[in-house]
Amino acid sequence: MTFDEMVALAAARKREMPAGSGTTALFAQGTHAIGKKLVEEAAESWMAARYEGNDALALELSQVLYYVACMMAENGLSTEDVYAKL
Repeated sequence: MTFDEMVALAAARKREMPAGSGTTALFAQGTHAIGKKLVEEAAESWMAARYEGNDALALELSQVLYYVACMMAENGLSTEDVYAKL
């Protein structure tokens, strides 16, 4: 899955709010909850890089990217909005 596909998936979940989805529950709690998950996964990425190796790091970074996509969906940002700042 590419980052663009992940952003589209997060946007679809925000729009559809499927019952029983952990992402739906996260969106229901709003920006604060999404931010907490983003910070948590960033810290876990750092720890994986320091102590666990590349496989664990890749997993944690994939989760960071997912929560970035969720934060974008929550706030109505597109990839173009973000890419314009790179």
